[in-house]
Amino acid sequence: MSPHNDLLVCGVSTQLHHEVSGFDEVVGEGDTDFRASGLKAASLVRLGFLGVLPAASFVGAIGSISAERHRRLLERLADHLTSGIDAP
Repeated sequence: MSPHNDLLVCGVSTQLHHEVSGFDEVVGEGDTDFRASGLKAASLVRLGFLGVLPAASFVGAIGSISAERHRRLLERLADHLTSGIDAP
């Protein structure tokens, strides 16, 4: 996050029962991006569990999700953050 080169990160958990339906997203073993994700089991991307960390904390990537899943998660988060805000 500019100007400090920080990164917004979200939690990932194998505790699928914590899913907030319509907000969080499961990356399942049958999903096309599961292998590239680096996950070892079906996991939950928890949009409600966010943190900001300095980029220097990261040595490298451990996996990735598809561009489509990334776009979908960002859209959900943006919709949540802007809900209830009246446009000028």
